[in-house]
Amino acid sequence: MSGADEEVTPARGTVFDIGYQRYDGIREGRGRGRRAIFADGVRIALGIGRGGRAKILPWAFITVLVGFGFVLALAAGSALSLLGPEAVEQLPTHADYYSMTAVIFVLFAGVVAPELLCPDRRDRVLDLYFVRPISGIDYIVARWSAFLVVALAVAWVPQLVFMIGLVMGNPEPFAYLAQQWTDLPRILVAGAALAVFITTLALMVASFTSRRAYAAVFLVGLIVISTPFTIGLAEEAEGVAGQWIAMFNLTAIPVQVNDIVFGAVSDMSAVGDANLLPVALRLGWYALWVAVPAAILLNRYRRGVS
Repeated sequence: MSGADEEVTPARGTVFDIGYQRYDGIREGRGRGRRAIFADGVRIALGIGRGGRAKILPWAFITVLVGFGFVLALAAGSALSLLGPEAVEQLPTHADYYSMTAVIFVLFAGVVAPELLCPDRRDRVLDLYFVRPISGIDYIVARWSAFLVVALAVAWVPQLVFMIGLVMGNPEPFAYLAQQWTDLPRILVAGAALAVFITTLALMVASFTSRRAYAAVFLVGLIVISTPFTIGLAEEAEGVAGQWIAMFNLTAIPVQVNDIVFGAVSDMSAVGDANLLPVALRLGWYALWVAVPAAILLNRYRRGVS
């Protein structure tokens, strides 16, 4: 049979209207993306919307730190009512709180902060973020801001609990508050210095690996090793050498700022007489340990992290 005799079957098709239409609403641009990444980071850091296991570690640290402030408040109130104002003066103060809990803060950041970066790198979802009109800098600034907000809350809430306990436990709460209100801005400034330090350092370490455990072990190990090592060497050395060796204790770096803000000398900052170094130098040392990790972190995400 010739081709001319073959029956030609006409092509058939069906058109479905599945409702696609142009978006006519407000285009929020990069700001919406930044806010979404920020909000997601806060939820991740607190384990919100995730399984029970994801909540254990962050809330365990938060409970310990808030509980520490609560215990200090109870101790101060009890001492005031049973032994008088002189006994309260022997108890830890707001100036002592951050130096007593700095190691816990660093451990908190080392364990929790990698959750904000490492899973995105391991699961290779960063390219999906960048499909939207946001950059690597937008992403990392939003994640940094998210953990900073959590770290600020973790730093400030226990101190505020401690302050409320002291005020309520005093026979003349308004008079006490009028005398001690200047502790509040000091608490905020010292807590912010600690939060900025641990946020920047922890996220910088996490930016080098896709494994949360590796980042946590490295930072925690660095603290566990550097603290006793530098303390031991600083106590053995004399003069300026001992002071500078003590300054390499990572946990003590934000504590130096705390002591400057409160005009106090904690046991941690006094190791090797580091507290005798000029104030400008100690503040500059803190700024250096924030600026360099921040620059490394921004540069890695500006170039793109594989």
